[in-house]
This record gives sequence, C-alpha cells and structure tokens, in this order.
Amino acid sequence: MTVDVSELVRIRSHRPEAIAEAAARRSRRPLLNDNGRLMIVAADHPARGALGVGGRSMAMANRADLLERLCLALSRPGVDGVLATADILDDLLLLGALEGKVVLGSMNRGGLQGASFELDDRFTGHRPEDIERLGFDAGKLLLRIDYDDPGSLTTLESTARAVDAMAARRLPVFVEPFISRRDESGRLRNDLSAEAVTKSIAIASGLGGSSAYTWLKVPVTANPDDMAEVMAASTLPAVLLGGEVGDDQDGAYEKWRGALQLPTVRGLVVGRSLLYPADGDVAAAVDTAVGLL
Repeated sequence: MTVDVSELVRIRSHRPEAIAEAAARRSRRPLLNDNGRLMIVAADHPARGALGVGGRSMAMANRADLLERLCLALSRPGVDGVLATADILDDLLLLGALEGKVVLGSMNRGGLQGASFELDDRFTGHRPEDIERLGFDAGKLLLRIDYDDPGSLTTLESTARAVDAMAARRLPVFVEPFISRRDESGRLRNDLSAEAVTKSIAIASGLGGSSAYTWLKVPVTANPDDMAEVMAASTLPAVLLGGEVGDDQDGAYEKWRGALQLPTVRGLVVGRSLLYPADGDVAAAVDTAVGLL
C-alpha cells in the first residue's frame, strides 16, 4: 500500500469525525486466534521520542513510511494485530488496515527516551475509557522500576489503578515490566538478568485489585536458558517483546523460538526488528516471526 498523506490530512482537516466512524464500523475478532496464539506488531515507540532503529537514529521519523510498513505487516498471514498510540491507530483506521485485527492502545508514553524524567512514565496515551469507546481490544502499559528512584512508587500506583480501570471494563491490559537503573553516564538501562526479570514479573502480577484481565509483556532474558525458571514466577498469560535486535535477526528468532514453548507464553509483540529489518525485507521478517508460533 502507498499511503496518500494528502488524503489523510484532508480527512483529518475536513471530517475529523471520520476516525470515530471508522472505529465504530470496524469488524472485530477474539483476542486469540484459533490456535490460542497472538502475533502483534508494535509501533508505539515514536510517542516516547524513541525513533531510532539500530544505527539509524531517525528511522521511524517518516510517518508515511512507517504506515506503509505497518500496512504491509498487518497484511501478512498470521499477524493478529497492532499496538500503537492514538495518532497511528487513527491513521490505520482511516486506511482500513484494522479490519478484523486485534488493536492494542498504548497507555503511558510520558517517560520520554533520554529525559531526566524518563522513569516518571505518566499515562499520556490511551485511557481505559478511550479504549472502550473506540472498541479497541486491549491496552498496554510500560512499568519500569528503579529501586534507587522513589518516583517508581508513583509509577507503581498509577499502573495499579490503570489495571483496576481496565479490569472494571473487562478489557485485557498488557503490562511490560522491567527492573531498570541508570548507568555511569545517566542512561537508563533495563536489567535482563534472570533475577531481575523474575522480580519484575512477580511485582507486575500483583498490581491492582484483580489480575483477571492482566497479561504480561516480557523480554527474553540475557541467557535464554533461564526463561523456563523465570516464567514460572506467574500464572498470568504472557507475550514476548522483541526489543532491539540489531543485525543478529536469526539469533533473536532462536531466543523467541525456545521461550514460545513455555506454558504461559502465548505469543509475540514485536516492533522495530520486524518493521525495519537489517535486510529491508519487512514481509520476510514478519513471516519468519509468524512461523515461530
């Protein structure tokens, strides 16, 4: 698909209500596909100022290019849906790319990449009421916990209340937890050791007054062989996140392949590594990831 930016701008300018109309008539489907698996393409990075992929610092900056890549990915067999912020999902609604797809709204994007307040990850994206109103299927939130930052307690509390609000609406919420810390240069790093990922899962699983609608979105540990023990920390259904892959796409596939065999792992939520693969072949990258399921 070639995205006509002029047409999108024309609709947004003259008929902004067209977005709500497209959402209202969108055909929906169950969260999980027939084999109980879930393959979601993620594109909520730009709203946090995270535009880089590998060595390309502004790879995701061209919106038409990103939308074309998303439309291609969503058209591939076995791709169940997309995770994104309102601006991107509104464009995809107008393009008709969300018919029969699972749609996840990204809820907290306030922790801008590289900012002094990066851990103050406030809920600046979709609210539970927005997800319900638009007929979307789930929400996703990022939970980074720094034991040296008292502000992490505020993030924990706001996350718990978001879990409560989603459960009250019987809407799934995907919680992406990390134990994080700043390195010597002040850059925020996520700890992917088995101990840290296990702790993050245990903390995230206990948030809110009900876990009935809570899913986990978890990374593969630094040592993939630790994943069986790590995932034993919770009975909540989980999906694997892609993260930064770099040039070793095959290595990433192998990490995902092993973890996907674990009983609580139901699928993949992968973004940049599929939308911007090193060889440029989006369709092949997506098809390979789908094949792992």
